Amino acid sequence: MPKIRHLAIRTEDTGKLAAFYMDVFDMQLLHKGKAEGGAIFLTDGYFNLAILPNHEQNAPNGLYHFGFEVENGEAVVEKMKKINYGKLPKPRPNGRPYAETRGSDPDGNYFDISEHGFLNVEPLGEKKPC
Repeated sequence: MPKIRHLAIRTEDTGKLAAFYMDVFDMQLLHKGKAEGGAIFLTDGYFNLAILPNHEQNAPNGLYHFGFEVENGEAVVEKMKKINYGKLPKPRPNGRPYAETRGSDPDGNYFDISEHGFLNVEPLGEKKPC
């Protein structure tokens, strides 16, 4: 059964929001981007919380997407084709270490799909962005 193991939140201040979750909920730093104010990934040992900078104009802060860890990503695509709902998962841009593909549900809510999981940083090969 697929498991929700990842949630991404957009914010104006990644450091401040990450500090909140670390200080209040004892989350641990999993990965931090090199750029000041860049993405910060936290974990509780099971779940991955991505704190992402909100660079989009007119985009609200808050929930951005969530991610499922699955045994077979292609099986998810086949199920979606069969029911004909949502945006089929497509490869993530090069260098995204946590998820191989991203799709959306019928309401447009984005979800990531990963076979290798969200607690292991695995750089991806050359892939076209969604």
